[in-house]
Amino acid sequence: MPEWILDEGAHAGPEHLDAAYVAMYERKAGYDPTDDVDVLIDYGLNPDSVVLDMGAGTGVFAAAVAPRCREVIAVDISTAMTAALRARVRAEGMENVRVVEAGFLSYAHEGEPVDFVFTRNALHHIPDFWKAIALLRLASSVRPGGVLRIRDIVFDFDPGDAAAVFETWFARAVRDPAVGFTAEELANHVRTEFSTCSWLLEPMIERAGSSIDDRVFRGSVYGAYTCIRR
Repeated sequence: MPEWILDEGAHAGPEHLDAAYVAMYERKAGYDPTDDVDVLIDYGLNPDSVVLDMGAGTGVFAAAVAPRCREVIAVDISTAMTAALRARVRAEGMENVRVVEAGFLSYAHEGEPVDFVFTRNALHHIPDFWKAIALLRLASSVRPGGVLRIRDIVFDFDPGDAAAVFETWFARAVRDPAVGFTAEELANHVRTEFSTCSWLLEPMIERAGSSIDDRVFRGSVYGAYTCIRR
């Protein structure tokens, strides 16, 4: 990698590099992949499809989508995450899941472009300039007409409303960090991570070569985008 490229490992969050945290991550995240798999099915996912799961974590989405497609390429920058993912692949006999330890900026796609790219809660780890490059690289991995599905913490409000929005968000947080994210953890995210305003992220997506076909927000802090590669 060129010397000027961002070190994604240094931006992954120390907790995501910690095997003990990774072991409890699925319970804490509470992620149900059903809606995302259903969206991909609605956009044509079939037994011949190839899916690139970028920021695959412990493989919850990869395991859910694998029975529906020909191959899943599950990519994550964290050694602890990929170790857990490889263990899951072995334990569940997922012969069509290939695990790659890399990030948005270091993953080198080989072969034909994929049909679908999925990324969840990963883009917010890198600053906006690098998001723009990451989105361009993701789009180059997808065939024309293919789908890019993004779910992440995205701020869909005017910056002047930040105090009120964050106060409401933090008030709804859990108290037990084992079963979700606490107000303190959410505040730390706002201070130290790189969630983007929707009105900045959306032009980045479009400029990188994908058209936003659908956007759904949960409150004003969490968005899901379904995009078509032009």
